[in-house]
Amino acid sequence: MSNSGFWDEIRKIPPVTRFLCASSLAVSLPVMLELVSAYRVVFVRELVTQKWEIWRVWSSFFLGSSGINFVFDFVMLYRNTDALESGNYAGRSADLAWQLLLAAGGILVRALNIPLGSFVHNRALVVCLTYLSSALAPAGSQSSLMGLVAIPMQYLPYVLIGMDLIMGGPKAAATSVTGAVVGHLWWWSIFGPDGQGLPGVRAWGNAPGWMRSLVGGNAGPNIAPGSGVHVVPPRARGQDRAGARAGGSTTGYQWGSGNRLGTE
Repeated sequence: MSNSGFWDEIRKIPPVTRFLCASSLAVSLPVMLELVSAYRVVFVRELVTQKWEIWRVWSSFFLGSSGINFVFDFVMLYRNTDALESGNYAGRSADLAWQLLLAAGGILVRALNIPLGSFVHNRALVVCLTYLSSALAPAGSQSSLMGLVAIPMQYLPYVLIGMDLIMGGPKAAATSVTGAVVGHLWWWSIFGPDGQGLPGVRAWGNAPGWMRSLVGGNAGPNIAPGSGVHVVPPRARGQDRAGARAGGSTTGYQWGSGNRLGTE
């Protein structure tokens, strides 16, 4: 495939999905290749609020685990976001981007208010998007668990939380629960059981003009969700690379030895 053909294929990916996947690669790969210390990209409140290292807010949502675990989480991030952007949010990428920004703020606020010792929010973001995608999936949709077991889509977020509890302990599961709670609030306020969401609150989900100019797309009604197959990653116990450097708790899992954090 020529270079022009490759970029043509990349441009076919919806903009929000493309941004999330590109951000995940841009943050995670340099850390995995030991070109950048993970300490430079994790969320440390004092460095954000006192030294104005604002980029940490963005990068903390895209620093994933290393090895095969990263591949599975990356696939889930792509498939869930693409299913939303091509289904319920078709032609409304700006609304998806705005609501995703609000959801990320909710994850961040909850992580700050509850002492989880979390320096990375990637897992919470993946679970949040998985919850919303599963809640909007057609009745009877199935999800493949590591290609071996088929489970109803609606139970997928809880399976992820259960796997995190078994492999990483209560604190790892609490991080995933944060994403599920925010995902539920997202679904309830914008869509709800009747597809209408909460009156008054739903209007907050309409992207402002600056976001619409940045992302593109038109405002419009929600449409029926599409279907899809989701891959559930195997989780392996390992210490969160950020927590290891900053003295936090174990909140992530890796296959292999992972990367040792360098000094600041």
